[in-house]
Amino acid sequence: MKKGDFVEIEYVGRLESGEIFDLTDADLAKKEKIYNENIKYGPVPVIVGAGLIVPGLDEALEKMNVGDEEEIKVSPEKAFGQRNPDMVKVIPSSVFKEEPKPNMIVNFGGQLGRIQSVSAGRVRVDFNNPLAGKTLIYKIKVVKEIKDIKEKVEAILNYFRIKANIKIEGNEAIIEGKIQDFMRTELGKLIIKYTDIKKIKFVEVFEGSQ
Repeated sequence: MKKGDFVEIEYVGRLESGEIFDLTDADLAKKEKIYNENIKYGPVPVIVGAGLIVPGLDEALEKMNVGDEEEIKVSPEKAFGQRNPDMVKVIPSSVFKEEPKPNMIVNFGGQLGRIQSVSAGRVRVDFNNPLAGKTLIYKIKVVKEIKDIKEKVEAILNYFRIKANIKIEGNEAIIEGKIQDFMRTELGKLIIKYTDIKKIKFVEVFEGSQ
């Protein structure tokens, strides 16, 4: 594959201990008793080299072809980076809307963190990615390459779990659906950069009661 190619991949991501942290196989998730009904399992669309996956996987995909299956060891530097001690903050318990408890996931200004400890009105929160500092082992398979322009646009929307109706007219894409403004900008950048689409219309339909 090369940078800019659209592919669908299947993968299982494990820590060096063997613990699974992410996967696309529903049957394996059930077998390992980590199945989550809120997660959509199955092949994931990605654009090679677009930074939609960790750098180590992106680099590996450039050396693979459709049908290839590889096991890849990804260092922290090419995954989620090393842990940063400065990302661990001590916050007064009074700012929390609900009683803080260890291991609770909290959101501060769009930044997710995990509560490590609570003591004497002080809450220690780790804002590092849970996988920071860890070596990851991926078993990855390239299922198919996406070449059709409409399927490429659909793949970008599917990556972000966005449902919409798509119509292609020449080099123009008409996307009908409820999509937040900031996502329209991100989608537009990716579609223009990685497909032959030159113009995008986002259409939101409002219907009154009959």
